[in-house]
Amino acid sequence: MMKGCYRLLADSWVYLCFSVLLFFALPNGAQSMVPVSEEQQREIIFQVFPGATKITNKESLVDGQFLIRRIYKDDVEIGYAFNTNDIVKIPAYSGKPINTLIVMGKDGKFLAVQVLEHHEPILLVGIPEQRLFDFANRYQGLSVTDHIRVGNDSSEEKHHIDMVSGATVTVRVVNETIMRAARKVARHLGLAGLSLRTVKVRASIKSEKFSEADWGSLTEDGSIRRLLLKRKDVDLAFVGTKAENQTAKNPEEAEKALIDLYYAPVNIPSVGRNLLGDSQYDWLMSEISPGDSAIAVMGRGDYSFKGNGYVRGGIFDRTQLLQNGKVISFHDSDYYRLDDVYIDGFPGFEEMAIFVIRDHYDFDPGEAWQLELLVRRQIGALDSVFTSFYGDYLTPEKYLSRPELISSDLEPESEALWVSIWHEKAFQIGILSVALFVLLGIVIFQDILVRYPRLMQNLRQGYLIFTLVFIGWYTLGQLSVVNVFTFLHAFQGNFQWDLFLLDPILFLLWSFVAMTMLLWGRGIFCGWLCPFGALQELINEASRRLKIKQFEIPFAVHERLWAIKYVILLVLFAVSLESLSEAEYYSEVEPFKTTFLLKFNREWGYVVYAAVLLIVNIFTRKVYCRYICPLGAALAIPARLRLFDWLKRRKECGQPCRVCSNECEIQAIHPDGSINANECHHCLDCQVTYYRNDKCPPLVIKAKKQNRQKAAMERIKALDVTESVPNT
Repeated sequence: MMKGCYRLLADSWVYLCFSVLLFFALPNGAQSMVPVSEEQQREIIFQVFPGATKITNKESLVDGQFLIRRIYKDDVEIGYAFNTNDIVKIPAYSGKPINTLIVMGKDGKFLAVQVLEHHEPILLVGIPEQRLFDFANRYQGLSVTDHIRVGNDSSEEKHHIDMVSGATVTVRVVNETIMRAARKVARHLGLAGLSLRTVKVRASIKSEKFSEADWGSLTEDGSIRRLLLKRKDVDLAFVGTKAENQTAKNPEEAEKALIDLYYAPVNIPSVGRNLLGDSQYDWLMSEISPGDSAIAVMGRGDYSFKGNGYVRGGIFDRTQLLQNGKVISFHDSDYYRLDDVYIDGFPGFEEMAIFVIRDHYDFDPGEAWQLELLVRRQIGALDSVFTSFYGDYLTPEKYLSRPELISSDLEPESEALWVSIWHEKAFQIGILSVALFVLLGIVIFQDILVRYPRLMQNLRQGYLIFTLVFIGWYTLGQLSVVNVFTFLHAFQGNFQWDLFLLDPILFLLWSFVAMTMLLWGRGIFCGWLCPFGALQELINEASRRLKIKQFEIPFAVHERLWAIKYVILLVLFAVSLESLSEAEYYSEVEPFKTTFLLKFNREWGYVVYAAVLLIVNIFTRKVYCRYICPLGAALAIPARLRLFDWLKRRKECGQPCRVCSNECEIQAIHPDGSINANECHHCLDCQVTYYRNDKCPPLVIKAKKQNRQKAAMERIKALDVTESVPNT
């Protein structure tokens, strides 16, 4: 038996080594695409404009930015050419932008679009670069004003360009880069009806402008405005409503002021300092944040502008501001009491307050605004009728500093690229989110589930099938060690969340893996969420049901083979420090791309390598996961910091009982009974055994002892009954 086991091990590794050597003997495509030279770019431009007599060197459109080449025929300008990296840089899957040459006519049409340089690893190994070049060529003849969408869509007003299968993120970034760069150039040059937008910057208050004034002068010049509502004005506003019968009873009451309201911005020094005094004004300015504004509201009469129903933590429902269709409401945190007013001629008011307009409202003191007062009338026990009255305000120019209008090429965008991708993959995101929630429930309630072996077995196999089919082949959600390197390298440069959000499936999976890894270790991913691991386990499970003989590697050998995956990880990491695309090439030690992305449709060497790993797995479970996988090694390192260890053991485990260690099909349980969490795949088989009183030896012994005690008690009871019966 031992001899056969060693022989199988030797044969397996011969096949593996042969496949790896075959793989590395294939033409090395790891080098990034060689950039197209300046001379070659000029040749492309002359091919598009064969009659051109002059192509200028790169020149700036504005302040050293937006470099373009102008193309002339004699002295007539006939077109333009530019590199997208000189206009806009959007990182792609590799974290680096894809540089593209765009040749454009004066009518804004694309005459040529060619990829000049990229570092996309997915295109360097597996998917031919020509597919990306063909994708770029499809823009020829389209216009900078066209609504171009990658993939299929039901909207007829858009032009659709077919997706490059397996390179979704890459081609979406290419489309975004081409269109955004072309539109920037077109707006600056005034092509195809596009032009720069004029941007109006908010006016600011002259903080140094101050002059002493009294109440009369400030109300006279409009610095302080008034809203007077007489009872008859309010009665008129409610005509035609259910509250129209609540009118004044006599002409004298009709002329009475329901509310006499005054309001003014107190962050204007000439208003605020005169009203509040220096100390109170300085205190208020220290309380509000830069960009905030403040207004004082003062009123008298039978109606309160604050409202009787106002409570702390609530909102003022009678007073708000309006500006350019925007409603500015005030909460209790925006309110300050106003008790003392020091200005000469102050008439006195029954109710006063200061309201703060927060910066996030983009309030412009240089634009007209309105104070809205909501008047409410009760028409029943619960029902009310409302109407609004408005007081206008326009800040006097002497208090304002207005910046000059500026031109901008900024284009309003409805949503970021990653947002649109998340919307389009809403179905996949929803299914995956539910599945991750279910898995979290399995882990949390594992002590209950493992007490039902058949349920646990069906649940696990069903989840593995889901992982293989849905995550692996449908969503292409197989995680890779390259993702780890990409994340680590992102911290060396300008970290951008947008880059990781471009693939929602990978983002959700990595977020879940990071959480579970720190809580329970790497086994949650390796045992439940890795599609290639699921494929191996299902194949091995099928072979066991077919009674195919299984071979276990001796533990002493197995324990030393663990180190191989860590060595592979260190080598790949060292390579990634020099070149991430080079590391992507050598990370083909992972058969994931061949199996899931390309579905075995690639060069035969890669297919043989993946097939050998799967065939060996027929006889020994998860050979690749246990000894080769650099991703498993990468996850095992931080997983050592896990917070919980929920896998239960007994003192008898290992000495004398070795049931679990013998049954653990990935040999993560040491002969002494301890579980190596770095190698455990959290399949929970050992936990099923832990609770089985017909299989776990300590429980079997305990059950037998209890049965003997029960039988003894029954015999004693039988004897007692016999002795208690009198002889006849």
